Amino acid sequence: MTTTKQTLGTRALNRATLARQLLLRRSPMSAEDAVGHLVGLQAQNVKPPYYALAARLDGFTPEALSRQMAGRAVARIVTVRSTIHTHTARDCLTLRPLVQPARDRELTQFRKGLTGVDLDRLAALARELVEAEPRTMRQLREALLKEWPDADPQSLSVAARCRLPLVQITPRGLWGRSGQVTLTTAEHWLGKPAEPAPAPDATVLRYLAAFGPASVKDMQTWAGLTRLREAFERLRPDLVTFHDEAGVELFDLPDAPRPGPDTPAPPRFLPEFDNLLLSHADRTRVVPPEYRGRHWQGNIAHRALLVDGFLAGLWRLDEHALVIEPFGRLDGQRREEVVAEGERMLHVMHPGTTYDIRFGAVRG
Repeated sequence: MTTTKQTLGTRALNRATLARQLLLRRSPMSAEDAVGHLVGLQAQNVKPPYYALAARLDGFTPEALSRQMAGRAVARIVTVRSTIHTHTARDCLTLRPLVQPARDRELTQFRKGLTGVDLDRLAALARELVEAEPRTMRQLREALLKEWPDADPQSLSVAARCRLPLVQITPRGLWGRSGQVTLTTAEHWLGKPAEPAPAPDATVLRYLAAFGPASVKDMQTWAGLTRLREAFERLRPDLVTFHDEAGVELFDLPDAPRPGPDTPAPPRFLPEFDNLLLSHADRTRVVPPEYRGRHWQGNIAHRALLVDGFLAGLWRLDEHALVIEPFGRLDGQRREEVVAEGERMLHVMHPGTTYDIRFGAVRG
């Protein structure tokens, strides 16, 4: 296939990415299908996946995702970027093996605390423990300390998490339920064996479908992996290529949507840690340079407001109010659109609960 040399500006990249992310118009997909299409939802906290789907799906209710999790069609597991994601059962069993090299590299940072620890033995013992009975990380750590009393306790915990595909079992992760983090293996929880680590090519195509057009470095940022250039080169004959305004080569699927830069983009209320804001090396397609870092404070991410497709402010739920804090002045029409979207989000996520909607001070 002949590659193009077209340059995609920031707004064109923004609209293309929003279309892949189901954020230009809501999709009729099921919750499970959307989780698969998006290659997982960042889930450091329990609620973000629910808000992420509320922004993307038509007819979504929190119970729709909660039922899938209770039925083990989706689960919470550490995968890309060493962070907890809600994934489909299939991705728990296939994507985790793909990113295992990154988990192995992560473990080298804790080698001083693991002096004298046989990591293969640790993995086998930890698997035996959590498959006999799901355990909290504290329970697992205490059991491992009996075998290696001189090891660093935190390092033992990290080793178990890095070497094994540990899922958080329900009720953790269910909407409106509480539960401490209790772990077993993905294979045990899902009742299926893990599959061999796949070649990255298929995941490259899925990444482009959800986040493209994108560079090799973009995908490496999303996955926390290195050396993906070879996979992109193998796929090059079946892809189209562009450049961004800085001259970086971008790859894409030939038939993927690339709406025009003037395509309307309605406001969206996104949760903290939404993958839209985390999955590219160059995030200017969503985050204006002047707002870089504004949705973070230390290691804490704030809930993000999109206006015209770009990060434009923060939001939070106080006891009786949805508080919107824009980064700049919103004109009357924009404010009306933001309020309407806020009302919709509250109706979907908190039906029967009354919230005021108010604008806080502009975060200049």
